[in-house]
Amino acid sequence: MPKGSPELANARKEEIIAACETLYQTMGFKEITMKEIADYTSFSRPSIYNYFETKEEIFLALLQKEYERWIEDLEEVISSRNAMTRDEIAGALARTLERREQLLKLMSMNHYDMEANSRMERLTEFKKAYGRSLQAVDGLLRTFAPDLSAQDREEFLYAFFPFIYGIYPYAVVTDKQREAMDRAETGYVYHSIYELAFRCAKKLLEKAL
Repeated sequence: MPKGSPELANARKEEIIAACETLYQTMGFKEITMKEIADYTSFSRPSIYNYFETKEEIFLALLQKEYERWIEDLEEVISSRNAMTRDEIAGALARTLERREQLLKLMSMNHYDMEANSRMERLTEFKKAYGRSLQAVDGLLRTFAPDLSAQDREEFLYAFFPFIYGIYPYAVVTDKQREAMDRAETGYVYHSIYELAFRCAKKLLEKAL
């Protein structure tokens, strides 16, 4: 690790992650290089390797940050409401995901590569955030649907989480993709992130009745 305080190290990590996040707004995963990330920071590319060994580690750290932001959203829902119907639970979940488009984008793209090309300690930190997101959704269900059994909640989590990994490509399409759909005459009906997440959560909650 480079010399300096833990505060400096953390600040530099955050600067690197923020640079990656900025680039990811307009570029794809494969297009972004360590050099380009360094160009958006206040230090050189070799310095980045003191904090992240690969580009995938930086993206994994960004994904971890997105999970942490989503957890904050879920905790805000829990603390701000006294009661919710099951439809309201589904709607609240859908709204938190609607605000986290970047989370869904990262989930759907290159997730395997991010994990495979990251050191164990980085991957473990990420998995902790992932685990907390499971706990946050479970906490939402326990708080507002106390009649659900532990098995009901587990079945919800292990159906809903795999589902949300695929939301982004269905809800967010490029002009090129839309034109190809039109030319193929598939009759595809477009839905928003909110609509897809709400319908899935609602169906899973209805199944638990």
